[in-house]
Amino acid sequence: MFSIKELVESNCLKSVPSNYICLKNPEDSILYYEADNIPTIDFSQLTSSNLNERSKGIQQLGNACRDWGFFKLINHGVSETLMDKMLRASQRFFDLSEEEKREYAGGKVLDPIRYGTSFNLMVDKALFWRDYLKCHVHPHFNVPSKPHGFSETVDEYITKSREVVGELLKGISLSLGLEENYIHKRLNVELGSQFLILNFYPPCPKPELVMGLPAHTDHGLLTLLMENELGGLQIQHKGRWIPVHALPNSFLINTGDHLEILTNGKYKSVLHRAVVNTKATRISVATAHGAPLDTSVGPAPELVGDENPAAYRAIKYRDYIHFQQSNELDRRSCLDHIRI
Repeated sequence: MFSIKELVESNCLKSVPSNYICLKNPEDSILYYEADNIPTIDFSQLTSSNLNERSKGIQQLGNACRDWGFFKLINHGVSETLMDKMLRASQRFFDLSEEEKREYAGGKVLDPIRYGTSFNLMVDKALFWRDYLKCHVHPHFNVPSKPHGFSETVDEYITKSREVVGELLKGISLSLGLEENYIHKRLNVELGSQFLILNFYPPCPKPELVMGLPAHTDHGLLTLLMENELGGLQIQHKGRWIPVHALPNSFLINTGDHLEILTNGKYKSVLHRAVVNTKATRISVATAHGAPLDTSVGPAPELVGDENPAAYRAIKYRDYIHFQQSNELDRRSCLDHIRI
């Protein structure tokens, strides 16, 4: 089967096919319910003309990046109407016929549009309970022409998400004691890479046997995520797996590997995973934001010194993505690859 959606809909599954069964560490099945402790950042504080408010917001943002690598973002200025429209557009894409979707089945990691299933069928030891669409949407806009109106909705949504991330990166620069536009200038963020990833996780008869996506970190600086009403994201904090429940009309933001590299480990990229359920389909929409593909990313010189030597070697963003996407998705293995 090419897609998990097709498999689930054609078979009325009562059991899980053996090639989808993931071997799990028993410790990874223990969940800790600390949802109240997950940081919430008020975006309106970061853009406030009140200097005390903004300073407070920047400090909270820095603490969230340092201590969690993850936060919920509220009052971000992206309308609930547009967020709902983007989720509906995602559903309509996955509702296309398999024949129509396979027109976008790219074969290479950095193909501008790539529809597929699992993570990487060439290296996955077990298949993951997930179909996806990945599009490289900035600096060049690449999206499927189907379904009708899809590209217009995506264009509006990714423009807004890029504006939000731009402001977050300014706040992060300031939280590090750097000039507001430091990250923008150092990594040429205006011409940086933005990827749109749509994830489709259908219901599963035995969700405890499978994974939507296993534990991994994201490439790039920040990932901005929203989901339909069904949660499934879990993050690791101090070795414990914590289920995340989104607030209404909020974004879930996680720090990526390249923010960890740039800050020389001061801000850590967060380990996270996606689980599935028996009830209904979970859809998530992620935008990953990073440097231009041919930009080499290493620790910021201002954050390196005799007492804090460079912990990572510089690597081209393109090469890092290629390494991550061509290998088995395995926790923090990509960062370990470039650790000094």
